[in-house]
This record gives sequence, C-alpha cells and structure tokens, in this order.
Amino acid sequence: MVWAVAVVCAVAGVGLFAGGVLGGVVNAAPTKTFAPGESITVTVDPADKPALYVASDAKITYQCAITGGPGPAKLAKTTGTQTITANGTTWEQFLVINAPAKGDYQLTCANAEQAGVRYGVGRDMLSAAGGGIAGGLAALFLFPVAGLLIGIAGTIVVLVRRNGARKRLAVSG
Repeated sequence: MVWAVAVVCAVAGVGLFAGGVLGGVVNAAPTKTFAPGESITVTVDPADKPALYVASDAKITYQCAITGGPGPAKLAKTTGTQTITANGTTWEQFLVINAPAKGDYQLTCANAEQAGVRYGVGRDMLSAAGGGIAGGLAALFLFPVAGLLIGIAGTIVVLVRRNGARKRLAVSG
C-alpha cells in the first residue's frame, strides 16, 4: 500500500511539472491587444517583466513608442525569436518594456505594410516561463522523493513488525 502512495506521488510530480511549465508559458501571452496606429493606456509593473508582442501573417516593419508613467520608459528589442500561441493566435515577442516604476503608460505601434497586424502587451516569455519551470522542477523532484521516503519508511515499519511477531511466535511456540 505504501508503494502505491509512492507511485501516486511520482505521477503527481510529473503532472505538476507539466502544469507548471504550460502555465508559465500561457501566462506570458498578451492580455491587452491593439491595432496599428491605435494608442492604448496600459498599467506597466517592472516586476511583471512586460513585453510587446505582434501577430502578423507577413513580415512587417514596425515603429513603437511609449510615453507617460511616473518616469521615462524604454522599449528594447528582444534577442532571438520567441513565439506563443494563445486562443488560436500566434504571437511573437519583439520588444520588452523597461519601465522605471509601476504606472500607466501610453503605447502606440504602427507599421507601413498593409497586413493583418495586431499588437499585444504581455509578460516576457523567458521570465514568465522561468517561474513555471522552477515550480514544476521542484514538484518533479520533491513529490517523487517524498513518495519514495514514504515507501521506504512503510517497508521498514512492516519488516520490523513482522520480525517482532516472528520472535514472539518463536518464544511462545
């Protein structure tokens, strides 16, 4: 019976790992979207590692600006290509928002091409996924180890009790 608990803990660890990784990536997806040329106000918190995403069927040349807030914020290009698909839309992270403090900022993005383009504000994929991966890895190792320890402890208890019962039978018999 105790080894069944160990197996359940191992399965739970794997499940929590997968959930943590997927949850971290999904949390990065844009939560506020806007069209080219549209100006939106978004609350930016540097602790959330905000980022800008674009959804487009074609390669575009963009120009984005950020104003307002309690201090001057900057937009910085990301390295590499990071994409996420959420609700059937594929988003590519292309800028991170470096804001000095939490506040309301105005964002505007434009592109010259006549393509179906949407912009979105979400979290930096690496930082969002990193938290989910870290939690998932902890679950992946801690749950199976806990199950293994429960299994070993249960086995020791059973062996000690059986040994005691044998000794009592040998003395009385």
